[in-house]
Amino acid sequence: MTTTTITRTPVPAHERSDYTDRLFGVHFPMQLEPYIFSVASELSPDYRGGYWEFVELGNGGFYMAPDGDEPFAVSCPNGYEGERSADAFGITVCLYAYSRLSFVAESRIAEVYARHYHLLREFMMAHAEVGAILAAID
Repeated sequence: MTTTTITRTPVPAHERSDYTDRLFGVHFPMQLEPYIFSVASELSPDYRGGYWEFVELGNGGFYMAPDGDEPFAVSCPNGYEGERSADAFGITVCLYAYSRLSFVAESRIAEVYARHYHLLREFMMAHAEVGAILAAID
């Protein structure tokens, strides 16, 4: 079995608006980004806002993660509790947001959210904190 490593590339600050517009259109600033921040607040008492890194994945996926090295305590609706890096927290939050929005958004963008959920999940499977992320989203 051959596995392909999915690359992760930070999106430069000056390209963020154009990049997210290509992926999500107006739905990014109006729906997805604020919802990601809301889910972050829901899942972690440690989350207090701040700058988020935008990450382009080599498989076409995208996620956001809080900028910084401090870990986040996480408490999920499924009963999972634990701590994870800012990167793993961002992946967890984005997976929650993509999944939930794929069920409530209008059909075309719901399909986009569902596709991004699967692209991010594929990347997550090789992440150092995959076990904790899976436990949180299960």
